[in-house]
This record gives sequence, structure tokens and C-alpha cells, in this order.
Amino acid sequence: MNVTPDWIALDWDSNSLCAWAMAEGRALAKAHSSDEIDGSTRDGFELALTAVLDGWQVSQQTPVIACGLLGSSGGWIDVPRHAVPCPPLAQGPVPAPSAHFNLHVVAGLRQTTPSDIMHGEETRIAGFLALNPEWDGVICLPGAHTKWAQISAGEVVSFQTYMSGTLASLLAAHSVLRPSVASEDWDQGTFDTTVEEALSKPEKLAARLFTLHADQLLDDAPVEVGRARLTGLLIGAELAAARPYWLGTNIAIIGTDAAAAPYVRALQTQGAPATVANAEPMTLAGLNAAYRRWKDENTPSA
Repeated sequence: MNVTPDWIALDWDSNSLCAWAMAEGRALAKAHSSDEIDGSTRDGFELALTAVLDGWQVSQQTPVIACGLLGSSGGWIDVPRHAVPCPPLAQGPVPAPSAHFNLHVVAGLRQTTPSDIMHGEETRIAGFLALNPEWDGVICLPGAHTKWAQISAGEVVSFQTYMSGTLASLLAAHSVLRPSVASEDWDQGTFDTTVEEALSKPEKLAARLFTLHADQLLDDAPVEVGRARLTGLLIGAELAAARPYWLGTNIAIIGTDAAAAPYVRALQTQGAPATVANAEPMTLAGLNAAYRRWKDENTPSA
């Protein structure tokens, strides 16, 4: 598509690259790549971005405002992270060296105790808060590395990361559980009871996981049941650990429909309703806020 954007919004994580051609606060077009990116050199990043933006009228002066892992130690530039508590956008985007792009990267956040970091989620949080001013509570951002962030007075007060999504993928693909959970569908009733089980006795997680294998061998348990139990055990144990975050407070979940659904259902079993916000609009709202800040900081005063 031949478009001429005022600026480019960019979200770059470990698995994909999304770019939006932006003008007057809205997206004119979107480009996406899930191809493996050679991040061993800056040239690899430049080539990947050039390919994604092919067909758009982008000059070396067009601002590119980016969030995600390209601002980490293994990314395009290692942008210093801001320590919480702080606003999700604690400063304007940081300029990154580039031979072809006017690139600026949003800084991630860090926490000392317990040690934790985030890259990209801070932008989605900023977008949610831009659309929901004065909102306090906890925001869950589900994914391979699910984040729970405590929000108060427009700041990220603390956060915690859980690798439940990564564990589910590894166990389903590279463990003895593989034939027991080989389904994209899952039984919702089984999921509900398993969440309750894991919440009440999270210390039994490792033992309960092996029962999925035994149930399939001894009782020919359906794979939909196995998948529901795997998901329910991991999310239930996560909710048990994250209880101080979500119990008795406002809850928002920012993610894709598929990623958010099991968390919404698990919280419902505990009488904890959650507001759901799709990740893409929150990312764009956050990058819009970052762009406005960059523009204010780089516009000469009259």
C-alpha cells in the first residue's frame, strides 16, 4: 500500500514486528512480519525494518517511535530502564543510532526487589491509562511472560512476571505431557475446577502436572481435558502467587482475545471481574502518547 505517514509506530518483540503508518493520531495502514530477525547486528534490524516498511513513503526524517525488545540489551540499542515506582512513560523516547531511520525507542522499566524488567508492556500500560485517566488497580498483561502491574496515581508502583505461558508451551511440546495435551481446544468445566484446585494447593503443581500423563495412559483422558488441566494448573498457581496484586482491587487485562480469555475465566471463578482491553489499541495509544512527548521535546519554542 502506497501511504505517506507523518510518523511510524513500531512494536517489536521476540517473535514479531508490527508497524503502523500514522497520521493525525490514527493508523493509515499496518504491516507485520513474523519472520526470524537477525538481531546479531544492527544491520539485521535495519534490514528487517526496511522490508516491513516497503511500499510506504518513509524518508530518513520520518519519526519512528518504537517499543519492545529492540530497546533491550540484545536489541537495536540498550536503553536504560527506569526504576519503579514511576510513570509508564517516564521520559521521552530515546534516539537510536541508524543509517536509514529517524528511530526513537521507549525505555522499559525495572524493579530491584524482586528483580524484574519489562519492555513493551509499559507502552500498553501507558495507552490504557491515557484512555482511562485516574484509573487505579492492577493490570495483567498475559503472554509468554505474563506481567502483573500495580497502578496508583498514574504510576507503575510494582510488577511481577510469571512464565506460565512459556511453561505451558514447553510442557506441551517438549515433555512427556505432549500426547496428553495435544489440542487447541480445552474443556471449560475442567479448567474451572482445576483453577480452584491449583489456587487452594499451589505447592502440588509439579505433582499434579504428572497426573495429566498418568490419566491419559490409564484412563484415556481426552486431550481437551488434558489441555484444560495444564492451563488451569499453571494459571491457578500463578493466581495464587499473584493474589496480593488482584484481590479486592480493580483489574484490567490487556492482551489478545486468546491470551486474555483464560485469565478472565479464572478470575471469574474467584468472583473477581476484569476489564478487558485489546493489546493493539493500547499499544497504539501508548505510542501516540510517546510520539506527542517526543514532538513536544523536539519542537523549537516560539
